[in-house]
Amino acid sequence: MIDVTKFNSLFDLFEAFPDEKSCIVYLEQLFWPEEVISPFDETSKVYHLGNHRYMCKNTQKIFNVKIGTIFEGTKLSLRKWFAAIWLLASNKKGISSLQLSRDLGITQKTAWYILQKIRTCLICKNDGQLDGEVECDETFVGGKNKNRHWDKKVKNSQGRSFIDKTPVLGMLQRGGDVICRVVENTSRHQITPNILKFVKPTATLYTDEWLGYYEVAEMYSHYSVDHGKKQYANGNVYTNTIEGFWSIFKRGIIGIYHKVTRKHLQLYVNEFVFRYNTRKISESSRFNLLLCNIKYRLTYQKIIA
Repeated sequence: MIDVTKFNSLFDLFEAFPDEKSCIVYLEQLFWPEEVISPFDETSKVYHLGNHRYMCKNTQKIFNVKIGTIFEGTKLSLRKWFAAIWLLASNKKGISSLQLSRDLGITQKTAWYILQKIRTCLICKNDGQLDGEVECDETFVGGKNKNRHWDKKVKNSQGRSFIDKTPVLGMLQRGGDVICRVVENTSRHQITPNILKFVKPTATLYTDEWLGYYEVAEMYSHYSVDHGKKQYANGNVYTNTIEGFWSIFKRGIIGIYHKVTRKHLQLYVNEFVFRYNTRKISESSRFNLLLCNIKYRLTYQKIIA
């Protein structure tokens, strides 16, 4: 089996996968290390038809390793898919669909579709439960009103207003992972359920003075700083770590993607969370981890729905 841990660059990736067959063989070894399993019936016997095609005995359906993954039905070569996965995972602030289209020699629409499919799989590292010391904070994605043209300014959009912006709630375990979810607003009705879902009851919460945290303050060991009074740290009480993550996230949105719609924002959040939560492993290990989590059947209509 190809050892991807030795990859240090995109050139190494192309050297290891010189053709379509090498990509298919690697995926088969990755998904079926012992025996081929039917995606239609895991208990069924599988017949080998040759040329990397198989048949499920119970359903009589023919399949290959791409069935049930983001590669199903694709007309694009797996080498280009692998390159797209590598580029998205290794570029610290992401890669735009225009840049990817130039790098791979494909249309911008195809590049965007590929990236959206990959971002859907990145939810694998934007889930679970946090414990220990956990910082919670929200950010708002959208342009500043003062920077807009006079006829595009939005009234009453200062501060925490989300008339023209989309709020994102972040929960970060110090020294560990971050989990982020796009929310409708920053009220306790949105904040409390997400914290209860992703933060264990034994955790210690650190937040700012926002009223939306008052409900969880009674359920957790809770400490806060008052940013309104320019208090940003009080000993071990601060939210600077999660704000550092927001800084990376905002720079990626502004510098690479420029504009993200509310409908697709969670996918972009998944992307930045994935890179942050895999920051301690190598780029090759990150590539392999992502390949292990591509078992999503996605169509273009699902992506744009």
